[in-house]
Amino acid sequence: MRITAVEEYGLRCLLNLARGGIDKQMSISEIAENEGLSVPYASKLLSILRKQGLVTASRGRSGGFHISRLPEQITLYEVLTALGGPLIDPNHCSKYSGQLEQCVHIDYCTVHDVLGGLAGYIQTFLTGTTIKEIIDGLPVDFRKHPEAPFEISDKALEGELSTIEHTEKEEMKSKE
Repeated sequence: MRITAVEEYGLRCLLNLARGGIDKQMSISEIAENEGLSVPYASKLLSILRKQGLVTASRGRSGGFHISRLPEQITLYEVLTALGGPLIDPNHCSKYSGQLEQCVHIDYCTVHDVLGGLAGYIQTFLTGTTIKEIIDGLPVDFRKHPEAPFEISDKALEGELSTIEHTEKEEMKSKE
């Protein structure tokens, strides 16, 4: 999964609105300035979010944008798929058919199964993470989602960190 600029900046714009709560409106100019974006680009991102029902716009002199639901009711999955589409493109197999019109593995494709499984893991995590959690700065913890089809133990995390530290030390020694 690759996070695009549209997804990154769109999420940041939504977080900016969500920090003010459901009742606070902000103008496109304010949001653009807060996020270091051009007004036209911020407008494009807010238009996408509005079409997907994540933000609401009010016209007029005192108008602006605000989130359409409470931050704890909006998941990261909703935001990222609204801005970037599905995690796995439904036409994935037709894009990678080689020189043929149809993939030779159309009846049974283990690659498609692997990518679908990966998308399931990602979707489970993103669906279990709300905008409120991001605003509150809560640490991301895979273990907090009991429905997730995977588990990462503290010991596994320590082992991963130890491996990274060992590799860094070896690289430093080789440079000396």
